[in-house]
Amino acid sequence: MKVNKRGVVAAGVIAIVSTLTLAGCSTGTEGDNADGASSKLTVWVDAERVDALQGAADAYEDKTGVKVDLVGKSVDDMKDDFIQQVPTGKGPDVVMGAHDWLGELSTNGVIAPLELGDSSADYLPVALQAATYDGTVYMLPYAVENIAVLRNADLVPAAPTSFDDMIAKGAFVVEQGAEGNPYHLYPFQTAFGAPVFGTDDSGSYDSSDLQLGSEGGFAFAGWLAAQGTAGTLNTDIDGEIAKQQFLDGTAAFWLTGPWNVGAAVDAGINVAIDPIPSPTAETASPFAGVKGFFVSAESKNKVAANDFLVNYIGTEDVQLELFKAGNVLPALTAAADSAASDPIIAGFQAVGADAVPMPAIPAMGSVWQFWGIAEAAIINGEDPTVTWQKLVDDVTAAIK
Repeated sequence: MKVNKRGVVAAGVIAIVSTLTLAGCSTGTEGDNADGASSKLTVWVDAERVDALQGAADAYEDKTGVKVDLVGKSVDDMKDDFIQQVPTGKGPDVVMGAHDWLGELSTNGVIAPLELGDSSADYLPVALQAATYDGTVYMLPYAVENIAVLRNADLVPAAPTSFDDMIAKGAFVVEQGAEGNPYHLYPFQTAFGAPVFGTDDSGSYDSSDLQLGSEGGFAFAGWLAAQGTAGTLNTDIDGEIAKQQFLDGTAAFWLTGPWNVGAAVDAGINVAIDPIPSPTAETASPFAGVKGFFVSAESKNKVAANDFLVNYIGTEDVQLELFKAGNVLPALTAAADSAASDPIIAGFQAVGADAVPMPAIPAMGSVWQFWGIAEAAIINGEDPTVTWQKLVDDVTAAIK
């Protein structure tokens, strides 16, 4: 995949920290002079992205005298370690993570609000929405990820205009498996007007407003049953089988994310990225997953941490460095537009414009445990109305 290469962040950003006294050790901060003349920010990051952030860390230290210690961590352990260590005073000042951690981090009281100021307007709307919890911004977003349709343009030269048109043009695959995969089917569910939760006046998801049981939810269940009968959706198709069928040309269309594009390109497939064709007259909106940085609630250098994130990580050059490290669409609009000089990235960006943040509220856990199993049962021939109603009842009881 082609990537847009940019230089490391310029150091000429005006920092506000120079006017502040950063005295005392903070969570993850050590080695300060007795008079607090110098300090250090400890930042936990995905080990694969340390190099992408080193330029920003060096520039910040050059400008402010505050050292930024980048600690590479396994993404599998980072959240739990952060939650456990922050209350003890041993965690970092800043941690990299995913927006769907927000509910758990907020419930545990381990993150502090972030002040984006005027820069909030510089981010993709879905990124800013995902960074916000109960009306408060807690995360500096740097990447947005969503699924789209990969099309083998040699087999099907033109993008389909609807779901039925896609099926008529060539075989379609999407990851399911024995327990279903509602993440991948969510765009079709939203096309029936059935989001998981409604939203409150601030735009945050409202756990008391479960929309699965709406008329649209039952219409979607009926559609799932029809696709199962037709063989369009098949729980025997897991992620590896879906990938192989697209790579060997058996399938012309594959609903998946940017993480699978490299394999298709390496296989010599002429890949085009299409919007997700809707089975209704409404838009099919996938989930968006947003990655970013959180400030520890126990950091004694919150102002420095906020400044480093907003004025250094929140710059086009740094977000493009992070993009080069992961090939995931930047959250900053200017960086996203630059990265979209690659048509594949542009395709995901276009689909992402209709995406909605995956709910980060704790109640979402009550949905996941029943959702996929119910969808798989419907695809495999169970009564769609009865099965969907049981899903709604189970989720409602679990949330209460």
